[in-house]
Amino acid sequence: MSATFEWPVRIYYEDTDVGGVVYYANYLKFMERARTEYLRARGFEQDRLMAEDGVMFAVVQAELTFRRAARFNDLLHVSCAVEEHTRTTVRFAQNVRRGEELLCEGRIRAACLDVKSLRPRAIPDRVLEVAA
Repeated sequence: MSATFEWPVRIYYEDTDVGGVVYYANYLKFMERARTEYLRARGFEQDRLMAEDGVMFAVVQAELTFRRAARFNDLLHVSCAVEEHTRTTVRFAQNVRRGEELLCEGRIRAACLDVKSLRPRAIPDRVLEVAA
């Protein structure tokens, strides 16, 4: 497994439901941002991967387990680590925490796709060397 990356997320009113609790689907958004920042921190911008390498990543599987609720104005930390990869897919282990308290656990699998055909394509070696 790769080193764990963390990204802070502040909860705004728009992230919550009528009860002031973070709407469940927003955890996927928080995890998406953390994966994007994980790649950025390793020198990979997704738009440049598309333009220069002709590849993009698409989520093909998401599994979330909710433990506790986040609420308006909470400061959360979303972690991201590569759990495993194949030549065309990568599975991330992601957690959302408030301090030390685990709120949500996620396993997200993304496939590397050819930009034009949207068919599976090998993850570029330069990405695997640094990101996985």
